[in-house]
Amino acid sequence: MNNVMEVKFLAKSQNESLARVIAASFAAKLDPTLDELADIKTAVSEAVTNAIIHGYDEDDTKFVYMRCEIKDNTIKVVVEDRGNGIEDVKQAMQPLYTSKPELERSGMGFTVMESFMDYVAVSSIKGEGTKIVMTKKISLPE
Repeated sequence: MNNVMEVKFLAKSQNESLARVIAASFAAKLDPTLDELADIKTAVSEAVTNAIIHGYDEDDTKFVYMRCEIKDNTIKVVVEDRGNGIEDVKQAMQPLYTSKPELERSGMGFTVMESFMDYVAVSSIKGEGTKIVMTKKISLPE
């Protein structure tokens, strides 16, 4: 079963929950366990929150873009912003690193994504935006 879905939404913090529900609903076709579904929702939440807070500095006139693809028993979720970009992706992906310590951010967003998904890749261009690609293979029922 192969399928693709794309959506864009304003970079408003309340839309983070919308993104979670959309990704979970799309993934439901694979019949994931509750744990697998929770993993996807958590990773999407972190990626969207990063786009809103770091990509756009909470400018809710900008858009976050999300694309979900299902191929066989794997879901791929791409979250993208066209905002600030990340100067040093390797540094940004280090646990506890945050570019906004004044907001008391934990700096664990990328670490959370990596722990809940099978694959996470981040590409970014300073001043142009950031793209996060995450995949998760869903266990087939026995």
